Formats: sequence, structure tokens, C-alpha cells
Amino acid sequence: MLTVGHGTHAFTLDREIGSFMLTTRGMRIPEETREFAVNMSNQRHWQPPMQAYIADLLAGTTGPRGKDFNMRWVASMVADVHRILTRGGIFSYPLDAKCEAKGGKLRLMYEANPMSFLVEQAGGAASTGRARMMEVQPSGLHQRVPVFLGSRAEVEAAVGYHLEHDRAAAAAVG
Repeated sequence: MLTVGHGTHAFTLDREIGSFMLTTRGMRIPEETREFAVNMSNQRHWQPPMQAYIADLLAGTTGPRGKDFNMRWVASMVADVHRILTRGGIFSYPLDAKCEAKGGKLRLMYEANPMSFLVEQAGGAASTGRARMMEVQPSGLHQRVPVFLGSRAEVEAAVGYHLEHDRAAAAAVG
């Protein structure tokens, strides 16, 4: 996958000639999805908005989202994002109790931002759960952030859970 700021394009290795050939020009991530990628083994460490978001996805057609979702998790951001670029979905590595002190698990400069750029150039969205990823001002080379990226509508839904939780928490305090 490659972008130089004018769409995301896929290249495939042609082993006969030993060169990468353009196979998909201007990839578009479907706006809606029924797939999510998240490391469920960390669920007990997630913050309340992530707990609520995943619970609603898992509730299926009888839950508030009104549709069944499938979970896919390769445990490799590159592989999961490749799948999302080719067929849609959302990749999440939320802030949790294990990585909260560091600000998140994935590095902004060389994990989150490059993948976010590819995803946005393919019509998707990328966020920390509270802010657009590409607008996060780096504070250090190894800065870590939570990551939500993929199909636009689903990233916006995940962000909505976080913002609603923050509004409710602020109202309870003030």
C-alpha cells in the first residue's frame, strides 16, 4: 500500500519479473462495517467507554447497534490494516490500565500516523478516541497513543462513546 497524499494505492509483487505492479488505484474503505479488530485479552483493562462500545458490538442485532459484528484479530497492525483497506472494518488499540501511564500502546510517529495517513487517503478515519490522529502534535519520537482507525462511520461511533463518557463524567463533577 502506498500514498503520497493523493489516494491510497495497492501494489502486488510479480515474482516473474521481480517488481511490484500497481493492482488497485484509489482504494476506498467502505464507510460502514460489520467487522472489528481488537485484542480482547486486554478487555478487563479497558476504560468504561471502550467496554461499552465493544459490549454494544457484541450484542448484535438485539443490541443498540442493531447488527451483528464479527471480530477479526491478527495481532499485527499491518495485517489488520491491510484487511481493513481491502474490505472495511475498524482496528482498535484503546487506552487501557496497562498502558495508560505511557499514553497508549502504539507509537504515534511510526505506527499510528503512517497507518492513519493510508486509511484517511482511502476514505477512512483515524482517531485516538478523542481527537483526529493526524492532528495530534507529537511531543516526542516514541510518544504512544490509543488508536482507532478504519471505516469512517465506525470510527466516528467509537469516538462518540468516548466523548459521551467524557461529557457525562464532566457533568457529574461540575
